[in-house]
Amino acid sequence: MTASTGQIIRSHGRRFIVEADGRVYDCTTRGKRVDYACGDHVDILIQNQEQAVIERAHERRSLLYRQDDWKTKVIAANVSRILFVVAAVPSPNEELLGRCLIAAEAGDIEPVIVVNKSDLPETAALLNKLQLYADLGYRLLTLSAKQDFSPLRPLLSGHTSVLVGQSGMGKSTLTNALLPDANARIGDISTALDSGRHTTTHATLYHLDADSHLIDSPGLQEFGLKHLQASDLIRYFPEMRQYIGQCRFHNCSHCVEPNCAIMAAAEKGGIARHRLNLLQRLTQELAPARL
Repeated sequence: MTASTGQIIRSHGRRFIVEADGRVYDCTTRGKRVDYACGDHVDILIQNQEQAVIERAHERRSLLYRQDDWKTKVIAANVSRILFVVAAVPSPNEELLGRCLIAAEAGDIEPVIVVNKSDLPETAALLNKLQLYADLGYRLLTLSAKQDFSPLRPLLSGHTSVLVGQSGMGKSTLTNALLPDANARIGDISTALDSGRHTTTHATLYHLDADSHLIDSPGLQEFGLKHLQASDLIRYFPEMRQYIGQCRFHNCSHCVEPNCAIMAAAEKGGIARHRLNLLQRLTQELAPARL
């Protein structure tokens, strides 16, 4: 058996596809460990031309994951940019966007909001609603994956980017436009995993060039943030950071306390009401016993 170092380019339960030395290996893990992620750099022990065992993972630059009351779902590792894909049709979930932006802030990963289907007449209203996020400093990019995806290319250069968003927003269309042979590759990987029906349920990493990589993740319907601390939440809202330390109580929940700087700013229009509401809902989720 031979030792080598590679990168996980796809996962399925306890099995992982690792790319190493120009080859692709179907890998299992030592013990019961399954917390590896697409994008992880790992040491493997090669058993034959097709199979290997993951020995350990290298230190991660970043980790994007979500967590609810029941489970933790690792999405991607070692990414430097999150591309949140949204479109006017089907109706976008703005809370999902807000939660993803918080996860990006917490994980020190740069987010980009990609508005797809720019040719739809409903897109103008969506852009008007999303202007708030542009005003907060988030990068906003509008395109049509089916017509012209070229505006996205400069943002991918030199980054490992992960595509996230609701189902139906056009993530797969965007991936196929950027990588015309993506479907063929998914088929090859699926064959290796002997499970064709799971081709869209796990993240897959693609190489755009030597320095640029793209991870396509499954469609999201929710984004749990149970791994975060309620007391840290306002640090992940750019418009709220300036008010840190200004509340009457040092452990203010920003939900019911008097002389709360965050609620006062919302009353004066300095913070959007729906952003305050999101903060309060998350606070109640993360620290329910206190409220």
